[in-house]
Amino acid sequence: MPYEPPTHSVERSIRATTGAKVVAGIDEVGRGAWAGPVTVCAAITGLRRPPAGLTDSKLLTPKRRTELAAELETWVTAYALGDASPAEIDELGMTAALRLAAIRALEGLPVRPDAVILDGKHDYLGGPWQVRTVIKGDQSCVSVAAASVIAKVRRDALMGELGGETEEYAPYAFGANAGYPSPVHKAALEELGPTPYHRLSWAYLDAMPRWRHLKKVRLSAEAAALEGGGQLGFDF
Repeated sequence: MPYEPPTHSVERSIRATTGAKVVAGIDEVGRGAWAGPVTVCAAITGLRRPPAGLTDSKLLTPKRRTELAAELETWVTAYALGDASPAEIDELGMTAALRLAAIRALEGLPVRPDAVILDGKHDYLGGPWQVRTVIKGDQSCVSVAAASVIAKVRRDALMGELGGETEEYAPYAFGANAGYPSPVHKAALEELGPTPYHRLSWAYLDAMPRWRHLKKVRLSAEAAALEGGGQLGFDF
């Protein structure tokens, strides 16, 4: 399906209106997964022409996504990744875990950005960062699209490694589903229960009477409500 390639229009607008010199694009992957970390990539791209075919990682085939990530890692001015673990997600809730992962990514950059572009409409990062949110920024903004591809490829590779770590975890097929809901993943959970890589505060345990006693409940009902929206989505 044809799509409009991303541009630097948002990056240029931020520079022109705020005086920012260094603008980083941020995107995350793993928000709706049942297992594995949530991973955030922060990318600084300058204003150079991006590699051909750059767009939201979800619009690319796995093969093209992997090829493009390899190009981007040497094309971008700088990038860094940050994770929040399943245990941190269970403890903090998704909104706070996203912020933690984003801060880790931003602090991993060799230079502190003057401004940040976040994909979506919610600013989960907040001060002291100067943030611009852009709906579908992973399709329209070069820096966010680059971050989206790098984050997706890196997290998928990590989940593939977890899936092949021991025969014990093979039934969950993490290499195929990256920790997201799938029929194979659900069947393994119902039969074998969650692994150390699973998020134990997630709603999927409510539908599994055999393992429901393992569910962790956070003290903050507000935090639980904030993260509930993406738990059951299929996005792999």
